[in-house]
Amino acid sequence: MSERPYDLGDVSVVMGAYNEAEAIGPVLDDIDAATDGRAEVVVVDSSDDETPEIARKKGAIVVDQPPKGYGAAVRRALYEASNPVRITTDCDGTYPMERIPDFLELINEGYDVVSGDRLYHGAATMPAMNRLGNRLFATTASVLGGHHLHDVTTGMRAYHEDVIESIRWTENTGLSAELLIRPAMRGYRIRQEPIEYDERLGETKLDPFSGGAEIGKSILKVCIEERLGLGR
Repeated sequence: MSERPYDLGDVSVVMGAYNEAEAIGPVLDDIDAATDGRAEVVVVDSSDDETPEIARKKGAIVVDQPPKGYGAAVRRALYEASNPVRITTDCDGTYPMERIPDFLELINEGYDVVSGDRLYHGAATMPAMNRLGNRLFATTASVLGGHHLHDVTTGMRAYHEDVIESIRWTENTGLSAELLIRPAMRGYRIRQEPIEYDERLGETKLDPFSGGAEIGKSILKVCIEERLGLGR
């Protein structure tokens, strides 16, 4: 942990993007407003629309990558970031970027991971099937992982760089769950912070059935590996 409190200039906000031309501009504007334009923004992009051009015009660092899936994009974005506090988000307009300073303050209080809990307030804008699935994922991860986890697939979290760089991340569609489960099972200090969740801008890219199955398999795999001490 730094000897001084981290400020907004120590923050990198990172995301993967795939054909989010409708949403990425407003999201980057919200990040800029929340951080006074001081945060580094890293977008790993696989789009074939105007998403990367819009992101560059808004001042983001855009890393081009062939389509490899959600986890591959977010993982690379986390590693491309240069600041000690790394905040993940999605570029679909669902997450409250105005909470970035709050997440930073919690990192300064000593938390290693601050995880945005969409389900705390009910996530009324989330499709009912997704809401049920996310509650089942959280229950499964809590039982298998031995920690009470509320929302394991949220896309908005803050991490101290030590967490990102000390763990070998392996999942793709299930990376969001892995990014919470492994730190929790390894004893890092976790804060699950309630957040509001808005309706997405543009069309979703994740099929709820195949994507849900992949996330479920990832949760099982990660919990078993951590129980057995594999991959450390």
